[in-house]
Amino acid sequence: MNSFKQGLFAAVIGVALWSASATPAAAQELKIGVVNVPVLMDRAPQTRAAMDALQEEFAPRQREFAAKAKQLEDLTAKFQKDASVMGESERREMEKQVRDLQREVSRMQNEFQEDLNLRQNEELGNLQRTLLVEVNEYAQKEGYDLIVGDGVLFASSAVNITQQVLQALEANYNATSSR
Repeated sequence: MNSFKQGLFAAVIGVALWSASATPAAAQELKIGVVNVPVLMDRAPQTRAAMDALQEEFAPRQREFAAKAKQLEDLTAKFQKDASVMGESERREMEKQVRDLQREVSRMQNEFQEDLNLRQNEELGNLQRTLLVEVNEYAQKEGYDLIVGDGVLFASSAVNITQQVLQALEANYNATSSR
């Protein structure tokens, strides 16, 4: 799939460069911009807001898990301290309680992590779509013919529009969050 993207990217650049050279000298030059998508994802206020919302959404489960883990820690410490003075049946019962609680804590942790990963992926997908829309709107508004994202090894500051798109993202975020 990655080689497909590279081939497509090369084809788009080739067509763009061919189009630029095939047009008359009096025609407008091709306007190309480069966007560093990981930087946008990292610095966009929408990203921070989404991650804060996820943190808030999962905080109750995180507290529940922490309480269960503390309960396991306390029970394990009590068992280790009192095991030598316990009777055989009492020790076996406490070992069973510790094992059951370990399984429950492990299950809670796995479910929590799976649910968190699923929601993070959903939010990142939404953010990527938002960024794509924002880049498209910015490119159209500013008259760009081609915006390049992934696969760029170098871009001079003359064509790197990441900061401008980030400013547009921040302005749109501020406009929608103040409503």
